[in-house]
Amino acid sequence: MADTALDRGDTEKMEQVRTLLVFDLVGEHCGLPVNLVREIVHVPPRITRVPNAPHYVRGVINLRGTVIPVLDCAIKMGGSATGHSGESRIVVAEFEGIQFGVLVDAVREVKTVPDSLVETSDMSGAGDISANYVTGVAKMEDGRLIVLLDLALLFDITELLEEEE
Repeated sequence: MADTALDRGDTEKMEQVRTLLVFDLVGEHCGLPVNLVREIVHVPPRITRVPNAPHYVRGVINLRGTVIPVLDCAIKMGGSATGHSGESRIVVAEFEGIQFGVLVDAVREVKTVPDSLVETSDMSGAGDISANYVTGVAKMEDGRLIVLLDLALLFDITELLEEEE
C-alpha cells in the first residue's frame, strides 16, 4: 500500500491551485480565473459601435437576446486594436453581475496551475502588458509564462458598479 501524507497523519496543507482560461493577447499568453468565464464565442461579422463609448469598447453584440459590450484589452493597454483572425474569440466574462466580452487573439486551453508557480511580486515577466493590470505571472514548468490579468482593474469594472448605484 502506498505511503501518503494522509496515511502518515501529516498535517501539511495541500497546495492550492487555480484553474485558468489561457489565451493569446498582444503576443503573450494570458490567463483569467475560469470561474469568471461564462462562455467563449466566435467574433461575429459585425460588432455594433456605441457612440461616446470609451476608446477600448469595440461595441456591443447580441448574444442570445442579451446585449454584451465587447472590450479590447490591447487598446486599453495602449496598443493597437486586436486584429480579427480565424482564431480570434470573444471571452464572455462576468464580474459582480456585469457581463462583458473580452476580445482575444486566440483561446488556448484551460489549465490548472499550482500557486507555487505563480509569482506576484515581480511583474517584469509580463512582456508588453502593463503591470498595472496584472495580478501575477505563472511560471510554467515548460518555460512558458502566463500573465494573470485583473479584468476588474483593467476595465474599471468597480467604477461601473459605483455608477450604477
